[in-house]
Amino acid sequence: METVKFADNLTPFSRMIYGVWRLGDDADTSTAHVRAKIDACLEQGITTFDHADIYGDYRCEEIFGQAVKEDPGLRDKMQIITKCDIKLVSDTAPARRVAHYDTSPDHIRASVDNSLSRIGIDVIDMLLIHRPDPFMDHHETGEALDGLVKAGKVKSVGVSNFKLHDWTLLQSGMKTPLVTNQIEISVLAREAFTNGDIAFLQERGIVPIAWSPLAGGELFSADSARAARVMPKMLELANAYGVGVDTVAYAFLMAHPSGICPVAGTNNLERVASLSDAFKVEIDRETWFELYSLAEGADVP
Repeated sequence: METVKFADNLTPFSRMIYGVWRLGDDADTSTAHVRAKIDACLEQGITTFDHADIYGDYRCEEIFGQAVKEDPGLRDKMQIITKCDIKLVSDTAPARRVAHYDTSPDHIRASVDNSLSRIGIDVIDMLLIHRPDPFMDHHETGEALDGLVKAGKVKSVGVSNFKLHDWTLLQSGMKTPLVTNQIEISVLAREAFTNGDIAFLQERGIVPIAWSPLAGGELFSADSARAARVMPKMLELANAYGVGVDTVAYAFLMAHPSGICPVAGTNNLERVASLSDAFKVEIDRETWFELYSLAEGADVP
């Protein structure tokens, strides 16, 4: 498994990342079943796990954490990413009137403490601000994030879904360098390749992380015209390399020179066990543009 060095103080992260956002949707959330998914990842070198406090209506960190608490030795074999700042309207917060973002120091610190407790760990390898907060005081937020790093509760800080101006605003209030931006990228969601999101990171040598690399399942939807255009070529590649179409979608992203790290979130154990098959697929420049153009429905200008 290829690895990525996001910061000098971090152990290398696996190039492919396992996302737990659907962990609570599985019919079986037992510790044994969760452990089977973790083991299937570790056996192929996928050591990085992507969380957020809100996933599964605030349940996924705890579900995952049951396996970590049962075998504390697991912690040394993995890197943990988690996110904060989204507040959902939820039964867990009955007094909350409206969904909103909260980058206040009190909320960030409380969210980190809650994540540490739910997962059963002492430090978060990478904390991401989940969404840009239009009500953010970047000085207060930056100071709080720096403080968490200084306190040893967080090793590194990044963001998710940020634009260039969001990134530079937050970074201007911090001493700790931001290490990544987790954004939506897939063969069907290609805007980041041309709107400056990836270019901004690539210029600075910062590796992007891609959420929803299968386009939220649209890639397999019979009702999607753009999926229908690209699927024959993806099936051709999948058959040529003896892999699943999903792994071709991951390979499409990883072929890009920015070093994109896709977050895979399947609950299917067989698919989890075959995620690293994406490294078997070679996507050269012309093949990459063929997939890109098919999804676009037109050749590049």
